[in-house]
Amino acid sequence: MALELARRFDCVELLSIDSMQVYKGMDIGTAKATPAELDEIPHHLIDLIEPHETMDIVDFTTAYDDVVDDLDRRDRLPVLVGGTGLYARSVIDRLEPPPRYPDVMAKIETEPDTVGLHHKLRQLDPVAAERMEPTNRRRVLRALEVCLGSGRPFSSFGPGMTRYADVAHLLIGVDAPRDVLDAHINARYDTQMDLGFLDEVEKLLALDPPIGRTARQALGYKELAEHIEGTLSLDDALDTAKRRTRRFARRQQRWFRRDPRIVWLEHRGHPGELIDDLVRLVEVHIDGCSDQCS
Repeated sequence: MALELARRFDCVELLSIDSMQVYKGMDIGTAKATPAELDEIPHHLIDLIEPHETMDIVDFTTAYDDVVDDLDRRDRLPVLVGGTGLYARSVIDRLEPPPRYPDVMAKIETEPDTVGLHHKLRQLDPVAAERMEPTNRRRVLRALEVCLGSGRPFSSFGPGMTRYADVAHLLIGVDAPRDVLDAHINARYDTQMDLGFLDEVEKLLALDPPIGRTARQALGYKELAEHIEGTLSLDDALDTAKRRTRRFARRQQRWFRRDPRIVWLEHRGHPGELIDDLVRLVEVHIDGCSDQCS
């Protein structure tokens, strides 16, 4: 839908709001834009760091602001695309992250049991724990760092994730029935495997240094890495990845459904069929858009 929108309006450039597309070399499994699509439409905020590195909200927001400043100077229209809810809220609502507590982090990150850390977080801040996957090590560690370092729940910082202030952005979501969403998830994994997803994970594991703990937790990458390392069969790896992704999609739906600012378009078979509705929303939202964009 975003690509087609950019084809309709020549002022549009796309900004990925995806916490895993920032990694170089993680292309197939994150459904990154293809080389042909990148040549056709300008994309930003992808391939920012190496797979062994990490990026937090502050880093991402800084990179986002640099891109938007450049687009403003060139009279271009940024269209944000992606499903990482926390990244989206951070740049749309200008969330202020909690302080850092490096001594606390140095202590807790020596614990290898991420699920055990999540259990501890649930005791200290059940609200924050509910908002993240128990295996998402980066988010679990960050929330625990703040809880232990500040003596306050991680979820209590900032304006609160339940506050939705007026913003200049037009927020649009696609409302897909669960059975349709599940079918798309399963089919996408099958397509990604045909495109060489397994080879991509093998190359990431073979890097020096290899893919880091944060990037490795990405959907599909974790399971295929375990298959390559001999702890899962390929069928079991794919079944687990699909099941984990379906659960993640449910959490995404709940996350975005809480935001009353989102205008929902009803899925009618293929997202491309919604493009005319999307174009009308954009034209109404942006005064003079038809004059700026041919």
